[in-house]
Amino acid sequence: MLVLLPSLAAGLYLWRVAAPQYASTVGFSIRKEDAPSAVDLLGGFASVSGSSASDADMLYEFLRSQQLVTDIDAQVDLRQIWSRPTGDPVFAYHAPGTVEDLLAYWRRMVAIRYESRTGLIEVRVLAFDPADARRIASAIFDKSTTMINDLNSSAREDAIRYARSELSTAVERLKQARQAVTAFRNANQMVDPSADIQSQASLLGVLQNQLASAMIELDLLQGTVREGDLRMVQARRKVTAIEDRITAEKARTGAGPTATGDGGLATLVGDYERLSVDRDFAERSYVSALAAYDGAVADAQRKSRYLATYVAPTLAQKAEYPRRSVLLGGLAGFLFLSWSLAVLMIHSLRDRR
Repeated sequence: MLVLLPSLAAGLYLWRVAAPQYASTVGFSIRKEDAPSAVDLLGGFASVSGSSASDADMLYEFLRSQQLVTDIDAQVDLRQIWSRPTGDPVFAYHAPGTVEDLLAYWRRMVAIRYESRTGLIEVRVLAFDPADARRIASAIFDKSTTMINDLNSSAREDAIRYARSELSTAVERLKQARQAVTAFRNANQMVDPSADIQSQASLLGVLQNQLASAMIELDLLQGTVREGDLRMVQARRKVTAIEDRITAEKARTGAGPTATGDGGLATLVGDYERLSVDRDFAERSYVSALAAYDGAVADAQRKSRYLATYVAPTLAQKAEYPRRSVLLGGLAGFLFLSWSLAVLMIHSLRDRR
């Protein structure tokens, strides 16, 4: 009575009352493609497609998450699908229930097998209609694909965010350096002080040659004419004028004894060279940051994750669940073991008496 009657009742329920369940299976894995660049091809390196274990682990946890259950319930109405057989209080879902109840029932009806070594994931979905089972399996695959795409986009954005920040900094630095050079040119009314000082040096050279010629001419006159001669006076005036001009030009360049040092060409050239060095450094930094940004974008575009299916969502033709023989055998075995233990305990107590 303790074994046969419950087993008989369970058998009648399984074969007469329990609603048939149809299974739909979908299998997929995360593949990661790293397309070779031109440099890799020239160097003889080839990238190989593979799977990422960490990504597969995240996808496995996502398949068991409450978020996925909520999203798929909003898409296909899991509560209505799984509560369809009204005469099966054991295997059917009791709607509406909380999201925690739905998650617990999800883990009864959705079996996930994950091979961590190969990264293969196989999902088996049970429902009371074969089309519903395939709809749920297809929704699981679609949501998994969306999750991988979001993960791929996030990784790509993370890869180029730092390079974009460096490029923005380099652009701003180059802009400021060029603005400083432009402001200097406008304030001093000159394009290149180096060119002005070169022309000033040429002018000083010419004046030095003219001074030497005038002094030679004055020396020749001093030996041939008397003092006070008009030619002597003019020669001395010429020497004095040239010397004054040389002194004035040296003062203008900042090299003369009367130079103040605050407005000479030497000071302007020093300021301009400093600004030019800052501008050249900013330009090189910009070129380097732009190359790094282009490389980061190209590298992010070459590396991509996608969900590859090796088993498309199947449509069942026969109800394989619930496994009535397995369930009945397990229940009968449990009842028999329990009855055997009870009998042994009773006989043990009688023997003690």
